[in-house]
Amino acid sequence: MDDVKFNGGENGATVAEVMRGICNRLAPKYGAGEAKAMTRIIFENEKGWSQVDLAIKANEHLTKFMEGKIDGVVDRLLADEPIQYIFGVADFYGMKLKVTAATLIPRPETAELVDLIVKDRGDEKDLRVVDFGTGSGCIAIALSRNLPFSSVTGVDISADALAVAGENARSLRADVAFVQADMLSLPSANMPAPLSGEFDVIVSNPPYIADSEKKSMERNVVDFEPAQALFVPDSDPLKFYNAVLDFAAVALKGNGTVYFEINPLYVAQLSALCRAKGFGNVSVERDSFGKQRFMKINR
Repeated sequence: MDDVKFNGGENGATVAEVMRGICNRLAPKYGAGEAKAMTRIIFENEKGWSQVDLAIKANEHLTKFMEGKIDGVVDRLLADEPIQYIFGVADFYGMKLKVTAATLIPRPETAELVDLIVKDRGDEKDLRVVDFGTGSGCIAIALSRNLPFSSVTGVDISADALAVAGENARSLRADVAFVQADMLSLPSANMPAPLSGEFDVIVSNPPYIADSEKKSMERNVVDFEPAQALFVPDSDPLKFYNAVLDFAAVALKGNGTVYFEINPLYVAQLSALCRAKGFGNVSVERDSFGKQRFMKINR
């Protein structure tokens, strides 16, 4: 059967038939490998089944009601809606995180940023860490769980995003303080208490995609993910980095490090900005795709 819209008789179609139908519908758009992965995610969320369950139950019949629910999910995927938003959950750094339209979907590259920090500082205890533009809380929560006895603060301007981040922290039993603040207004005389004092690690994956890049991006990103968390004006693409560096100038410990996820298009400009603000030790790291994606800054 080539379509998920089955006519499986009174008993409905079998699991194997539905799986094949999902893949046949999604593969032309997403590719065979991604279609199979999406099929597994659909059954995990709609039925609570693992890959082993799918193999064992391949010949079982699904109800017409379940066929309809799965068909609706496939229709949404074909309309470019990200599967993470459909089910409200994303995998990140071994965790299941709630995501909504108020938060970005965590990317594999951002997990590499966490890896970089854990590799550098994972043997240290009692670190003070702040994550600017925390969104779903993915970076802050992952660091809280992997840096021993750390004190972690996540900052975002969006109250809706912070509500999601707080829920994620509670469900994962991560001790993270979340603060609503505009990073473009920091530092200030009215600094919230969790942002006062000095930090060992300052990290940010801020909006860094220039507006002019939007036309070349996929619809599932542009049409569904929060624009304020993605895009910056071409006239001022480094404005969030500039703000975080201003904060770091007064709040980074002498042996502390700033970690950025970056746009490869602006590596030279950002490096120059760091040095202009007194940070003489700047290094750039590549992601698993070979792109210049991360920057480490020390005094």
